[in-house]
Amino acid sequence: MAQVTVPLTMYLHLPWCVRKCPYCDFNSHTAGHEPPRMRYIDALRQDLDAQASSVAGRPLSSIFIGGGTPSLFSGEEIGEILGHVREKYDVSPDAEITLEANPGTVERHNLAGYHRAGVNRLSLGAQSFSDVSLARLGRIHSANDINAAFHDARDGGFDNVNLDLMFALPGQTQAMALHDVEQALSLAPEHISYYQLTLEPNTVFHRRPPADLPDEDDSATIQDAGHAALAAAGFKQYEISAFALPGRECRHNLNYWSFGDYLAIGAGAHGKVTGSDGEVRRYTRPAHPQSYMDAALAGTLAGPSAPVAEADLAFEFLLNALRLPGGFSEDAFRERTGLAPGLVLADLEAAAADGLLERPGPGRWCPSPRGLRFLNDLQARFLPRPGAP
Repeated sequence: MAQVTVPLTMYLHLPWCVRKCPYCDFNSHTAGHEPPRMRYIDALRQDLDAQASSVAGRPLSSIFIGGGTPSLFSGEEIGEILGHVREKYDVSPDAEITLEANPGTVERHNLAGYHRAGVNRLSLGAQSFSDVSLARLGRIHSANDINAAFHDARDGGFDNVNLDLMFALPGQTQAMALHDVEQALSLAPEHISYYQLTLEPNTVFHRRPPADLPDEDDSATIQDAGHAALAAAGFKQYEISAFALPGRECRHNLNYWSFGDYLAIGAGAHGKVTGSDGEVRRYTRPAHPQSYMDAALAGTLAGPSAPVAEADLAFEFLLNALRLPGGFSEDAFRERTGLAPGLVLADLEAAAADGLLERPGPGRWCPSPRGLRFLNDLQARFLPRPGAP
């Protein structure tokens, strides 16, 4: 049997939130008074058990616990889940293990417990340091809560912390957005995710958009100012919305963007696995927590489906890799998709001729500054054509 060399990570979804934010299109569900955490953990165990044999011998280089609000689970519960992962999977000794947490005071007491459980990277959903903006975003925390949670994380042993920040918020000016960046930098995190508020379908903001959102030109000006401030502070942009100090890039997300493999554990999780035959397959878990728990505990969760079509593989690789300012190599395209780079060469050359791509070296491609600015347009050039295999 051929050895699979594509890197492997695990995404583990904990689906509940205290309440749903009006901009959020993630698979999250209102927790109510007491979500069924223990039954959900039992379902996760079954899901983990069912997938372990299919990736035997392949080490996990990272685990990402996302949501929802994973910090609604206690440190002991997170430790129980991670303990089961370690029992069933080959977890690399230096694996990056990330947990998303809400800065709200209700969950801060757990932060040291998460570190004891084996979490070594914390991602705090700050979003803004303006209490007015936070309220308009439907967040349940304040700017003071962010500061307190960050310091609690440091006291709890975390030396690798990400702060999520959004820009182009309702009523936000460039000065307000820069204030958010400056406040984040003053805490000295290792990583900052800096991304624009978008009106996603099936959200409250999409149905009833705020009237005072910055327009396209103002949003671009805010973005440029934020990027400049981050760069001046030593943060390198290594992905369209991700900035890190040297060596602190998020390895889990880099695996997504470089088209590595990832296991899907939990309600609504999506997975991608490369088999020993070289075929790439995708699969998903039931989105609703109740449906997921019922299926997992009954042993009826579906496995990977039919192989991904060639045209879809090429597009999905480029959809991710073009988010990276450093781009990709033709060798990586061949390794991760099993396809010859010639399949997309004409489209790559056409995008380069239009100033959207650059060639930093032989066999390498990366988005130009213009390509990053108009990333959606660049990615759309590689959409599968009707009738493609």
